[in-house]
Amino acid sequence: MAHDFMFNLTPCSIVNKPIWSLALTWIPRSDIAFLKVIFRVWYNGAKALHWKEVLCSGVDDEYSVCGRLKGETVATAFDIKGARISFPKGNYDIVLQGFSDDSENNMIMCLNLTMIVKQDPF
Repeated sequence: MAHDFMFNLTPCSIVNKPIWSLALTWIPRSDIAFLKVIFRVWYNGAKALHWKEVLCSGVDDEYSVCGRLKGETVATAFDIKGARISFPKGNYDIVLQGFSDDSENNMIMCLNLTMIVKQDPF
């Protein structure tokens, strides 16, 4: 079933710059008491990154998405600062999955994005 999700990276035209502004809006279809995310990136067909993290465990959670109820809108925006990866020219396939259990059996979110970098950074 489709989810209501919006993701915006600004400004997209200078993704290799040191400050990114990120905004996201999501309406979850289940309560967010526990949230484990898996982030995978492939570059021109080869695996470039595989990252797993428990964002919400139900105890002393630091993220605003934690504890949200089914149907409650999650809307947040923030800057990502510091040194960033310089992305070489090519195609990037990005998959972000969210699970409501540590065993990765109950998927509550799956995003499949393609990023195309048209020129090498100078």
